[in-house]
Amino acid sequence: MLRQQLQQKLQQKLSPAQIQVIKMLEVPTLELEERIRQELEENPALEEGAESEKETEEMDDLSIDDGGNNDDFDPEEYMADDDIPDYKLKANNTSKDDKYEDIPFSVGMTFHEFLEEQVGLLHVSNQERLLLEYVIGNVDDEGYLRRTPEAMVDDIVFQAGVETTDEEMYRIISLVRQLDPAGVGASNLQECLMLQLERKESCESVDMAKRLVKEYFEEFSKKHFDKIQRGLEMDDTMLKKVMTEITRLNPKPGNAWDGNVLEKSMTTIVPDFILENDEGQLTVSLNNSNVPELRVSSTYNEMFQDYAGNKKNQSREMKDAVMFVKQKIDSARWFIDAIKQRQQTLLTTMIAIVNFQKEFFIEGDDTYLKPMILKDIADRTSYDISTISRVSNSKYIQTEFGIFPVKYFFSESMTNDSGEEVSTREIKKILQDCIDAEDKQKPITDETLAAILKTKGYVVARRTVAKYREQLNIPVARMRKEV
Repeated sequence: MLRQQLQQKLQQKLSPAQIQVIKMLEVPTLELEERIRQELEENPALEEGAESEKETEEMDDLSIDDGGNNDDFDPEEYMADDDIPDYKLKANNTSKDDKYEDIPFSVGMTFHEFLEEQVGLLHVSNQERLLLEYVIGNVDDEGYLRRTPEAMVDDIVFQAGVETTDEEMYRIISLVRQLDPAGVGASNLQECLMLQLERKESCESVDMAKRLVKEYFEEFSKKHFDKIQRGLEMDDTMLKKVMTEITRLNPKPGNAWDGNVLEKSMTTIVPDFILENDEGQLTVSLNNSNVPELRVSSTYNEMFQDYAGNKKNQSREMKDAVMFVKQKIDSARWFIDAIKQRQQTLLTTMIAIVNFQKEFFIEGDDTYLKPMILKDIADRTSYDISTISRVSNSKYIQTEFGIFPVKYFFSESMTNDSGEEVSTREIKKILQDCIDAEDKQKPITDETLAAILKTKGYVVARRTVAKYREQLNIPVARMRKEV
């Protein structure tokens, strides 16, 4: 049964400019520079350089609303009902809003390329070489081979059409484990340490370290040194020598490879904000040293005005050209506006954070940090909480005390015994200081840490201490014990 029905619906849609701004807010300075370079390459109507007053006025005349039309130029009047431009007839399944993952290029040799290069030096058959390359492809970035030989035997038949046996695969894995760096190809930490110890020159401490890893690995991982000493009949001096041998080993051999120069350079932190302190007068600025000024190409502006001024007797190709130029100019203008709005939003938000945490930025001591959540800054700036979250994500600020992630200044609150609200950051600082100063042969337990905090005026339960300790990436007392 067919039925007609009227329905009222309220729906919010983001304009292209708003989408641009949202995306821009999330990216840090380094990614913004790359994004601008990419846009400059893709859009010929966008170029580097500041806009002159005349160009700004001309662009205001050409500006469009979010719907895509203005009074000066209506694309529809250029077209008859049966006169459709070529670009509308071409299939295009991509959008400017699509997320593109660029394949990173390698400046140096990657870890896996380094392993494959060593295979080229081995005297092996073509079948063995294929198997070796397959196994290396299954080694993860930390250097571990976490797949079983049986599983790889089954998979390589389907993936590469190479038939092999479990025995041959075990032999291939043993060959991979002979490659550098030592420990590569191990299936777990115990195997990784043993592979590295086996390459060391034999001596009493090395031989004892092999026995420890082979026979008492569980006790070693739990730091039950008393059991190890009794089982291996070693004194304190030998235990220290053995532990020195083991702690010099690399638990993640793949991470030791530094051939990929690009990957290392990408870890460099470039601050998004710079804070200057002039005798207590704090000034926040954006780090725009490598961000170029942008403008809409004057050539494209003139081209559009020429096209739009000659509406009579224009061919279909000319109409297509008008639409193409208009589209590129609009895209350039949206991009420039998005950059400007990004800069303004970032600066406004960071100024609010600095004003909120002014004492910290003057003194540089964590104890001066106030409890602060996203809503506090959202209320001060009149921005949405999601906007504050995007601004604080992956952004850094340079201060006279060092470079800090913006997220560092957000923390929960708790009440001390005087009824004052304090930041959990202050409590974590005390925990960190206590653990740093502890006797490593007798580490402080969570119960003791809770008692220490109580004497300082912070009534915190043991389980809360454990939570804060875990957030600081500090292991339990038993795992911090040293001989």
